[in-house]
Amino acid sequence: MMSIIITLLVNLFIETSVSLTVVVPGDPIVAHVGSTVILPCWISPAENAEALEIRWYRHDQFNNPVLLYNHGKIQDVQEESYRNRSSLTLRSDQSGGLKDGDVSLRLEKLTLQDEGSFHCYVSGESAYDKEEVVLKITALGSTPVLVPKPLDDGRVNISCKSSGWYPEPSITWTSVDGRVLHPGGSSHNRGTDKMLSVHSWTAVSRSDAHLVSCSISLRTGELQESRIDVQAIVSSDSSGPWKALFFTFLICALLGLVGLILYKYRVKLTGKKPAGPNCEEGTMDKLGNKVVEDVNIEELRQHAVEITIDRERLHQDLKVSKDCKIVRDSADYNHTGEEFPIQLCAFGAQRFTSGRHYWEVELVRSPNPPKNYWIIGVVKEGSVALRDRSALTPSSGFWFLCSDGPRGFHINTTQPVKLSLTPRPERLGVLLDYDDGQLSFYNVTARKHLLTISCRFSGSVVPLFNPGAGDQSPITILDCPKPEEPAVESSQPLLSNNSSDT
Repeated sequence: MMSIIITLLVNLFIETSVSLTVVVPGDPIVAHVGSTVILPCWISPAENAEALEIRWYRHDQFNNPVLLYNHGKIQDVQEESYRNRSSLTLRSDQSGGLKDGDVSLRLEKLTLQDEGSFHCYVSGESAYDKEEVVLKITALGSTPVLVPKPLDDGRVNISCKSSGWYPEPSITWTSVDGRVLHPGGSSHNRGTDKMLSVHSWTAVSRSDAHLVSCSISLRTGELQESRIDVQAIVSSDSSGPWKALFFTFLICALLGLVGLILYKYRVKLTGKKPAGPNCEEGTMDKLGNKVVEDVNIEELRQHAVEITIDRERLHQDLKVSKDCKIVRDSADYNHTGEEFPIQLCAFGAQRFTSGRHYWEVELVRSPNPPKNYWIIGVVKEGSVALRDRSALTPSSGFWFLCSDGPRGFHINTTQPVKLSLTPRPERLGVLLDYDDGQLSFYNVTARKHLLTISCRFSGSVVPLFNPGAGDQSPITILDCPKPEEPAVESSQPLLSNNSSDT
């Protein structure tokens, strides 16, 4: 009997000595879109994990992991969307890394698709264990824009709009004394990038409130807020200003009518309209080419979205990188003639039907000079790039800025409008405001606004890229930084499998 008891105790000791316990935080990890996050995971009690298998994976993707460490190194087997974004790291400054059993995962350039569960799996020769870490992704939207509109009953209807939120935020109206005001209504619209645009409104009187604030917040406590002075809008005698506005409008209307009559009379006499670089009627309303110094690029980047090239619609004479961020003409492409190779178009994989969206492209790769030939803009989904440049007009679903080497810069109106852009852009920012019908271009390096095209969009539009032919530098779609993000502790990765795309 004694020998049996001793045998059982020895077996129990052996099983205990080879057991493996993985520990993770009990609460979800919360991080912003575009930021870097650490998902903590460690072995307890601490033991050297350098000879163990460490596998991070999602859902049922055990064989297609986020990251796999085995045989003392990171393996190449990996889910493609996490390539060059995942690595093993320290969960804190006091951690001893793998030697102390710290198997934490570092993820960079977070997207909304990263939200959800991540499994931390650790396996030895005779034992294994796994735990689940939940990652929550958030996006702090833009500062609310408040627009007042006086009502006939003397009150003011105040509209509050903001975009770029995730998940769905809460909207609160308050007065200067802290009283909560009841909203007249609110709406949430989700764009193709899954970001939310919010709109709320409330009607107030001068006696109800002096300052009114619209606060939009996430469950994390982060918020954006704007205020408006109601008394500055509604005076004690509201009829006076409205009468003045009415008579001003009436005078402007009469002057406009006189101008229209004179214009019609001139056309009737001459048989032709005055010449000028007018955009297509009904498609492009106006063109702004006023250079603005010191543009707030960081504010534009609040609307940044990730853009990639759609491989399925890639022209056969174009070459794209593995991450679908770099595009150029193929080495064996033989460009004949002096015309711009308009057919070498690449299209973005992202589709937009509402909201504001911003992206940046690099037009130079050191030590090469900046590109001379390129097209950057947007195109209506389904439009086909033809060889005939004259067919690529707004009425055909194309809106873009073109650099045509010695022939300079132009936008694609029926009668192309030539532009003088100096210095030549090395990094170009593009802001698509679908709802307001505007496409704006910025010289990011010089922090200048180059031009804005006013358009009437309909249906889905996608980013448009054409790298031209013969330049040494490609077009590179950049990942815009999020300047408001604080640095992450222990941010340096220990082990990763980053590889160059080009």
